[in-house]
Amino acid sequence: GVGLALCRRLLEEDGRIHLCIACRDTLKSQDTRDLILADHPDAQVSTIEVDVGSLASVLRAARELRCRFQQLDFVYLNAGIMPNPQVNFKALWHGLFTGKALRMLTTAEGIMTQTDRLNGDGLQEVFATNLFGHFILVRQLESLLCGNEKPSRLIWTSSSNARKSAFSLSDYQHAKGQESYSSSKYATDLTSVVLNRKFNDQGLYSSVVCPGLVMSNMTYRILPVFLWKLLMPIMWLIRFFAKIYTLTPYNGAEAHVWLFKQKPEYLDALVKYHSCTSGLGKNYVEPRQMDVDEETAEEFYQKLLELEKQALERYSDLLD
Repeated sequence: GVGLALCRRLLEEDGRIHLCIACRDTLKSQDTRDLILADHPDAQVSTIEVDVGSLASVLRAARELRCRFQQLDFVYLNAGIMPNPQVNFKALWHGLFTGKALRMLTTAEGIMTQTDRLNGDGLQEVFATNLFGHFILVRQLESLLCGNEKPSRLIWTSSSNARKSAFSLSDYQHAKGQESYSSSKYATDLTSVVLNRKFNDQGLYSSVVCPGLVMSNMTYRILPVFLWKLLMPIMWLIRFFAKIYTLTPYNGAEAHVWLFKQKPEYLDALVKYHSCTSGLGKNYVEPRQMDVDEETAEEFYQKLLELEKQALERYSDLLD
């Protein structure tokens, strides 16, 4: 998916970097490393095992990273899940006759639902994996991210599906709804906004990107593979009207790589950077203002801190 494409593209930009791949499957991470080294045999590529849906795994990984490194320049927070996605074809069909079809096809608004569940930590699985595990990782790595000679960067993979209407402060884990993915991505946007306010003066900057609609393992779970193959010619045509149909992981990583080359102090903390591909196949990045309320973002951040305190009490043996 986007993660592997991003690794390859970062090494194309700068072959001197030390790339550390974080993956929940040790064998898969080793296979990914081998694929990268096949293209870049002289690259420095290491691996670390972490499942961001498990607090114990996150804390163990953070402790190991603190032992291995003195500083982290970039942390790409890209892991995510969308369990049991369901498409409401009736709503999509209705959208075709009400002029909302293009918006539905680009944001999945009103046509995509998921079935969530509790994980082993007693948290909603999508919230834990798509946001909270990353948040805990960042908090545990503050000593490697703050106070360095040059700025450190957090780059979160969000989505055009991140919608305020799917998020609620009173149910921020989205236990009562059916759009947990959208809620978790909107929560990601809120978190990034506050992290900038809290940590920019310590040299830590946060950005969010949208990779667009990429054909990956996550996407293929939405519809049967044979149906995707039938739809692909139509999707290539749609791209003339919907530029976020990046389709390939390489294209989807465009905004991630673009941010790698920017000076963070000149970026807008309230903007999401979208990977886009023109109908003729040209990749570019489009900044779009996020629909976030800074007061809501601060309230949500305080709730994350409260949840962090409760969660870490269970794992005091994994804390320094």
